[in-house]
Amino acid sequence: MRIGIDVGSTNTDAVLMRGREVLGFSKRPTTPEVTSGITDALQSLLDSTAVDVREIRNVMVGTTQFVNAFVERKRLTEVAVVRIAAPLTEGIPPLLDWPDALRQALGNHVYMITGGCYYTGEEYIPLDERALLAAARDIKKNGLKSIALTSIFAPVRPDIEERAASVIRSVIPDVAISLSAQLGSLNLIERENATVINASLYDLAAQVITSFRQSLQALNIEADLYVTQNDGALMRADFAGRYPVMTCSAGPTNSIRGAGFLSGREEAVVIDIGGTTTDIGFLVHGFPRETVEANEIGGVRTNFSMPDVLSIGLGGGSIVCSEAGLSVGPHSVGYRLPEEARIFGGSTLTATDIAVAAGQCALGDKSGLGDVPRDTVTACMELIHRMVETGIDRMKTSARAVPAILVGGGHILVSRTPKGVSSLHRPEHAAVANAIGAAMGQVGARIKRIVDYSEQGREATIASVSDEVRRLVLERGGRNGTVRIVDIEEMPMTHMQNNAVSLKIKGIGDLDIED
Repeated sequence: MRIGIDVGSTNTDAVLMRGREVLGFSKRPTTPEVTSGITDALQSLLDSTAVDVREIRNVMVGTTQFVNAFVERKRLTEVAVVRIAAPLTEGIPPLLDWPDALRQALGNHVYMITGGCYYTGEEYIPLDERALLAAARDIKKNGLKSIALTSIFAPVRPDIEERAASVIRSVIPDVAISLSAQLGSLNLIERENATVINASLYDLAAQVITSFRQSLQALNIEADLYVTQNDGALMRADFAGRYPVMTCSAGPTNSIRGAGFLSGREEAVVIDIGGTTTDIGFLVHGFPRETVEANEIGGVRTNFSMPDVLSIGLGGGSIVCSEAGLSVGPHSVGYRLPEEARIFGGSTLTATDIAVAAGQCALGDKSGLGDVPRDTVTACMELIHRMVETGIDRMKTSARAVPAILVGGGHILVSRTPKGVSSLHRPEHAAVANAIGAAMGQVGARIKRIVDYSEQGREATIASVSDEVRRLVLERGGRNGTVRIVDIEEMPMTHMQNNAVSLKIKGIGDLDIED
């Protein structure tokens, strides 16, 4: 058996599964410190299913803890930012376009080191190890425990960063070093930014992973712990502790994966309505469609792999206002819905109240709605559907109608098939699709690299990189013998003089999760 957990901004959902069967689920409010909310959800799940905890072999968690901390500038680790690119790139130093508050939180410790290569992989100047040793001694003197290490064209020559990390560890053996070649793609600034974000979450990642383990220990659950990545695959908890930035979009990713599992579809638009927002994304080959554009996290531009998701301010806790024209959201009561919604004895008119008034569901006490006019209810329902339809249109790549899967605790807000949708699927257990997505039990890894086919040939190069991907999947917890390559993307770099190709390969493997 296995447990999937999704820690959202409003609710913490937990689901117990055996194979592909859902044995039970629970939904509890997310608590400010998260740990007690997870424990409550797990305890409720165990009580309702009466399962023997000794039968639980794996626990998978999806969380937005890390990205929330970065956006809110809370509990961040001071970071030493080391860039190996001088004398090039000195005109645009690290952290140049970062918000002032973030630079101050990270300490603004920047070191520019001579060294690097051209896009061909040929070094234009050797690594200045003497300067790097001096920087390492200064980092040690300042008591910094986390380093973001970036070199120009690292995806072409990752060995430059690896050699630099070895030099630094000769001075500070126990320092945590985030290597940009393992996190981002070719563009230097966006890749460096992603690496700095990862390094800034070093202490928090250790604390969060420890709190997850403590929640399991409190309930005598002795199981392997995994965390969901941005692409919907899993990685071991200790790996997530080293690369927390890879979990930033775990919430919507889990819902998309869970929607595909519950509906049996691999191609569809997924509408996930939560307590505060509605996330709309596409399911492609069973995984979330990835964005091809640079994305921002907390005002910082990055370019690592993220699901292509549109978030709109519509959820079960969205506040209905009619003072300056009728509106639903974007403001929300969030996790306070059980106290503030009218049907639960509160004084705030929410989207959930409207759904109850419209006969969409039976929740709370309908008498608490008082004198809400029928015309207001009808107008709100129309506005809600219009918001969803507009969101779907913004995410579609053609005018053709597409199948849609409706999930999330707020799925009760949609009463009919939206325009532009060929068929609407509202699967069983839709309210906890996010937790089910976390429990899907597949491990993934990807490598994106600039390669030159003229050196080894196309087939040999793809085979070599594919082998690296397979090794990464096994390192992250995949079961030997189940790893397979699911996507190979080649893009010729026509602006380069050699036979350079941007090569991206993704692999997934199964966990040993069956009874």
